[in-house]
Amino acid sequence: MEEGPDLELQRERQALREALGRVGMWSFAFETLSASEEREAAAEVEALGYGAIWFPEAVESREVFSHAAWLLASTERVVIASGIASIWARDAVAMANGWRMLTDAYPRRFLLGIGVSHQGSVSRRGGTYERPVSAMRGYLDAMDRAASSAPEPESAPWMVLAALGPRMLGLAADRALGAHPYFVPVEHTAFARQRLGTGPVLAVEQTAVLETDPTEARRVARVFAQDYLRTPNYANNLKRMGWTDGDIAGEGSDALIDAVIAWGDVDQIAVRVRQHLDAGADHVCLQVVSEDETDPCLDQLRALAPALLEL
Repeated sequence: MEEGPDLELQRERQALREALGRVGMWSFAFETLSASEEREAAAEVEALGYGAIWFPEAVESREVFSHAAWLLASTERVVIASGIASIWARDAVAMANGWRMLTDAYPRRFLLGIGVSHQGSVSRRGGTYERPVSAMRGYLDAMDRAASSAPEPESAPWMVLAALGPRMLGLAADRALGAHPYFVPVEHTAFARQRLGTGPVLAVEQTAVLETDPTEARRVARVFAQDYLRTPNYANNLKRMGWTDGDIAGEGSDALIDAVIAWGDVDQIAVRVRQHLDAGADHVCLQVVSEDETDPCLDQLRALAPALLEL
C-alpha cells in the first residue's frame, strides 16, 4: 500500500527535525569572510556539533544557492539552511530548480528557507512590496508548477517559510515543512507553536551576546537591534506580543532588548535556548553577535557548545 501525502509529510517533517537537531547557529558574519575563511569556519561549526548553519540573503549578500553550494561542499554532515532566500531575488522557476539541484546533490542536507523580505529590501531590488501573504502564496503556486528537465531528487526537497504573523504561520503549516521566525521573544515561540499546531517544524532564531556586564551587553544588543526595531514587520510583530510603542521607540527599552536578545554567561544563554524549546521550538538557531559585525564569533560558539548541545 502506498503512503498517503499526509503520512509522507509527517515523515519529512520528522526527518528534518532529526537532521537539524535542537541547536544550530545563524550568522551574518559568514557573509564577510572570504570563501576559504568561510570554509574553515563552517567546518569548525560542524565539528563543534551544531546541527545546522543558517545564513541570510540580504540585498548585498552572496547569491543564496551558490553560497549554499559552497557551504555544503565545505562540510560533510551539517544541514545548510537559508534564512531566508528572498522571493524577490529570483523568479519561482529559478527558486524551485535551484532547490531541486542542491537537494539532488546533497540529500537531506539543504533546507530552503524562503520569505517575502521587507519593503526597503524589495524596493532596492526594483520590486513593489505589498500583500506579503498573497505574494508568498502565489509564489509557492508558481514553484509547484515549475518544470525541470532534470530528474526529480530521490529525497524530497525541504522548505520552511519565514513567518511571524498568524496568516504567514498558517501558510507555513499548509504549504511547507514549517516556519522560521526571526528576532522574536520566547512568547512568540509559544504563539507560533499554537498557530502551527503540533506537526510543522518550528526553527526559531535567537540572537545572543556572550557578555555578563548589563551595560556592555545591552550596548552591543542595541547596535544589532536598531534596524529591526525600525522595520515594520518586526515592530508590528512585537506589538502583537504586547510590547508598546514606548518599548520599541529609540534604542528600545531594556525590557524589550532583554526579551529579544539573550545576554549573559554560557548558562544564561543556554537557559534562553531552553525556554524556546520548552515553548514549542523544535530547533533554535543561535546567532551570537559582538560589537564587530564581521566577527563570526567562533570563540563564543566554542564556549557555548558543551552547554547547548546537552539541551
